[in-house]
Amino acid sequence: MKIKFLFYMFLFGIISVSAYSQNVKLININQLNERIKNGKDSTYVVNFWATWCAPCIKELPHFEKLAADHKTEKLAVLLVSLDFKSKLESNVVPFVKRKHLKNEVFLLNESSPQEFIDRIDPSWSGSIPATLFIKNDKRKFVESEFTYEQLLTEYKKL
Repeated sequence: MKIKFLFYMFLFGIISVSAYSQNVKLININQLNERIKNGKDSTYVVNFWATWCAPCIKELPHFEKLAADHKTEKLAVLLVSLDFKSKLESNVVPFVKRKHLKNEVFLLNESSPQEFIDRIDPSWSGSIPATLFIKNDKRKFVESEFTYEQLLTEYKKL
């Protein structure tokens, strides 16, 4: 009986970990645009970040707080990692787990940085952190780090 219990606990642990690792999905620009276009939310805050970017890591809790504070609104916060695809399992998934990120997390699966940068916003130099705000047909792109107050202000302007 004890062995059966330990087996089930082990199995539950594996399922939990594998289900959690599913929270970080590979996505390309077309899929990201489709997610936004066909999503049920009216406002999207899309943050581009990386596990190696100190300002990105510093501001991630602000995006978590924004989503939590406005959970009754039709807001989707999408966190798009620009880490290399090869770092998904070794860096990004453990980082997301360690930071307890609740928002949707993606890893951008594109081979040509300049091509996807231009498709996000032609004015983007490629530096991160960067955030795209979308509400209906209105888009605003900001290429800088946010405090929570600045993020909230930009969100409320939409």
